[in-house]
Amino acid sequence: MKIICAWEHNGDDTLLHAVNCVGAYARGANRGQALEKLPKEIMSYLRWSGEPVPERVEIEVVQEKASNLQIADADSDILFEEECAPLSEEAYLRLKALALKSAEDFHALYASIPDKNASCLPERNTFYGAVPRTAQEMYEHTKNVNSYYFGEIGVDVDNAGTILECRRRGFALLEQSVGFLQAPAVVGSYDELWSVGKVLRRFIWHDRIHAKAMYRMAVRTFGKYALRNPFQFDE
Repeated sequence: MKIICAWEHNGDDTLLHAVNCVGAYARGANRGQALEKLPKEIMSYLRWSGEPVPERVEIEVVQEKASNLQIADADSDILFEEECAPLSEEAYLRLKALALKSAEDFHALYASIPDKNASCLPERNTFYGAVPRTAQEMYEHTKNVNSYYFGEIGVDVDNAGTILECRRRGFALLEQSVGFLQAPAVVGSYDELWSVGKVLRRFIWHDRIHAKAMYRMAVRTFGKYALRNPFQFDE
């Protein structure tokens, strides 16, 4: 299986985004480290998404973006070349279904954690403030990008309810906009370019980052026996 990638980096610090496995990614202190991690990530992603898992993957990097963002902390502003084009209804519905599955699975993982306010992780700060340490903090952080992401493409929605409920409301409001699938990329906050395709990808990607962090924290804090693993992360 060939994985098409976009390479986003600040110096050596690297994010490899899998363009054709939307939301899958690998981070590394350099491109080589990220390339080593990506095949394992792709296998996990395909198990989660219900697609066939190949014996091996071939990686091809087709886009590069040098950035001054904190890539080491998963800060990102890349727009894939594919995300500039209009979305077909079929592609939109497929990605929407993945984004909703991701939200549902994120909530299931969160719900399985015995103590939402316990964590073995030390305190740490990044560009956006203190890193979420507990399941409760990770859940609230991940849920509350809903209004931000939708707002970047002109959809006014809040973060009330569960992560799945507020995301569903956002999609329902988006779909009331005439011609939303053909809408061009727009300049949003911090001069970052956004499109409908990018919003869909960012939801899946952002969920996956924090689901992985939540799962690993919870395994260390409570043990594997106590948890659900809907994202199919490797043990």
